[in-house]
Amino acid sequence: MRWASFLLCFFAAQVLAQDYPNHPVRIIVPSPPAGGTDIVGRVLAEHFTKALGQQFFVENKPGAGNLIGIETAARSAPDGYTLLMAPSTIVLNTVLYKKVPFDPVKDFAPITLTATAPNILIVNPSVPVKTTAELIALAKQKPGTLNYGTPGIGTSPHLCMELLKYMAGIDIQHVPYRGTAAVVTDVMSGQIAVAFATALTAKPQVDAGRVRALAVSGPRRVEAMPNVPPVADAVPGYEAMQWYGLLAAAGTPAPVIERLNGEAKKALVSEEMKKRLAADGAEPLSSTPAEFAAFIRRELEKWRKVIEVAKIEKQ
Repeated sequence: MRWASFLLCFFAAQVLAQDYPNHPVRIIVPSPPAGGTDIVGRVLAEHFTKALGQQFFVENKPGAGNLIGIETAARSAPDGYTLLMAPSTIVLNTVLYKKVPFDPVKDFAPITLTATAPNILIVNPSVPVKTTAELIALAKQKPGTLNYGTPGIGTSPHLCMELLKYMAGIDIQHVPYRGTAAVVTDVMSGQIAVAFATALTAKPQVDAGRVRALAVSGPRRVEAMPNVPPVADAVPGYEAMQWYGLLAAAGTPAPVIERLNGEAKKALVSEEMKKRLAADGAEPLSSTPAEFAAFIRRELEKWRKVIEVAKIEKQ
């Protein structure tokens, strides 16, 4: 009887996948238009619409640090007709807040990683360092005297620096701001010495010579800034990326997930995707659903450890 029930469910899922989609599909982006999450979501929506013969549309649902949009997707029907274009805050919010209305592991069916974007480690040109190794040496010579700015407690640039402090064994004082632009402005003026910032914000100032780029936070150089080495050259094993990924509600049939994964991979290797992401300093990539699930678990473990060591109080 159990075997018969299993076969019935299996064939029902196969039929659903073959018929999928038979009406429009929304892709929730939990942030305002523009920015990496929105860019990837819209390029995927255009590709899916053409490839699968039904309209896929982006619905921007910002608010509460992305929590509103992510929760909406988590509570949606597990049928593949509501998808989530998630930024890495789906993990960061989970470890930063005491109460989060979703579980990034239990409430979602991963489809694929879609892109990664490093932060750029920048310093004021008057700071006497030109490499990450030199910055670490200076910080060890003068513990607690250098300061760094971030767009706020728990943001990606903040955690990038806390990971560097932890792995390199240095003491640099945190100065939180409201927004990345203000941080970069004060690095340029010398009010703060160092910061991690998005490529979109930092690159024009690096190109103009107003700040000096020491490294990228990802594991390798990026096309947008090919002359800037990774932090890992000085601190082996260091990696702290902003990332984006496509997910569905937990329980979405596996054949639907696999079909979306296959089509997403085609869009992610397109020149259009690469071009659209380049300005954001991001690069497209793809994964299997299982690889993406494992990646999310690793990210949770890493950032929980960083927050514990940095003694960042949960909000």
